[in-house]
Amino acid sequence: MLSATAAYTFVVTPQYTSTARLFVSTPQNSDSNDVYQGGLFSAQRVTSYADFVTGRELATSVVKSLDLDLSPSELTAKVSAEVVPDTVNLNISVTDPSAARAQALTQAYAEGLVDLVRELETPPGTRDAPIKVTIVDSASLPTAPSYPKPVRNLALGLVLGVIAGLGLALLRELLDNTVKSPTDVAIATESPLLGTIAFDSGARSKPLISSLDSHAPRIEAFRVLRTNMQFVEVDQQNKVFVVTSAVPAEGKTSTSVNLALTMAQAGNRTLLLEADLRRPKATAMFGMDHAIGVTTVLLGRLTSGDAIQHDEVSGLDVLASGAVPPNPSELLQSNAMKELIAELRSVYDVVIVDAPPLLPVTDAALLAAQSDGALVVVRYGKTTKDQLAQAIKRLDQVDVRPVGVVMNMVPSKRLSGYGYGYGYGYGYSYAPETNE
Repeated sequence: MLSATAAYTFVVTPQYTSTARLFVSTPQNSDSNDVYQGGLFSAQRVTSYADFVTGRELATSVVKSLDLDLSPSELTAKVSAEVVPDTVNLNISVTDPSAARAQALTQAYAEGLVDLVRELETPPGTRDAPIKVTIVDSASLPTAPSYPKPVRNLALGLVLGVIAGLGLALLRELLDNTVKSPTDVAIATESPLLGTIAFDSGARSKPLISSLDSHAPRIEAFRVLRTNMQFVEVDQQNKVFVVTSAVPAEGKTSTSVNLALTMAQAGNRTLLLEADLRRPKATAMFGMDHAIGVTTVLLGRLTSGDAIQHDEVSGLDVLASGAVPPNPSELLQSNAMKELIAELRSVYDVVIVDAPPLLPVTDAALLAAQSDGALVVVRYGKTTKDQLAQAIKRLDQVDVRPVGVVMNMVPSKRLSGYGYGYGYGYGYSYAPETNE
């Protein structure tokens, strides 16, 4: 708003305004009653004379007297007349890009009005009019533009800009239906907020926490999540958790991978199961091949032991998705898949299942029904409350309760209100948008 006002102020052509003041009177005598009546007569007439100023006849007279290259209607647009309240004074003003021309036009109008009133008010057969108009102040020569006024315009633009900004911010907040706080999460589900991962632009180039320093803020974020996950299903020795989201691009794959890495770094026998058979991306983050994996095992071409790949850096085992099948949902709800999950559970302390989003397809709900629960990832400021509620409802339909929620890509300045650990300065990173 301020920049637009400044641009307009310094681009628009300056305008100058000249003003002349006239006095309307009647012949005076010693009779007080005549004086009073004359004053009333002048007051009644002055309004009519103001109307003459913006009329076509006077404009035509001024055009001829000054030999102007303007039409009467164009000239009328430049002039205004104002009766001073409770007086018989009349101010005539003309605005023009030229100060000298504004003065000349104003003076011509004042003199023209004097002549026009004398002509109209003089009765036939007489030489004197019962009322006259006198120029009290001749047309002034303006020394500064009357428009635009930079200081006033910039101040007004600043004020309006602040008001507009606050109004838009308030309107945006009122219309914003996205998840941005633990309260928003609590509206959709009774499950706890287990972790909050802050936005970090460096995560795009280094998505794996195994490539970071051991005390990096991103690692601390996933350690907090790992710690909170230890309190889920405490009676279960070998656990299987599905990591999913409501819609794509919320960071569920990166969350799955880094949570699994954190579990493995803590000494747990951990497997990352890439169960997104439609758009597999987890194994690519390790530089592994996903051509052999879940689908290969389900079709009986290899055993799970032969298909599992090992990450030497972290000690994490990874079972890739395998070739993309035409019927992912049928494979995921097959008996072979149930047997595979049961087999992996018997071997590993923790199995982290990277599943597709809940709302576009049913895959994640089918997998969650075979696990110990689902961890739902939401993206700060993008996932809507309705999407989260629908995702939780999708899990309810298969009798699965989400074990918790992870809020992803939270602006660092918003972290102070999310509790655990932030008083120690821990930062939280985000899962890249390209990872589903």
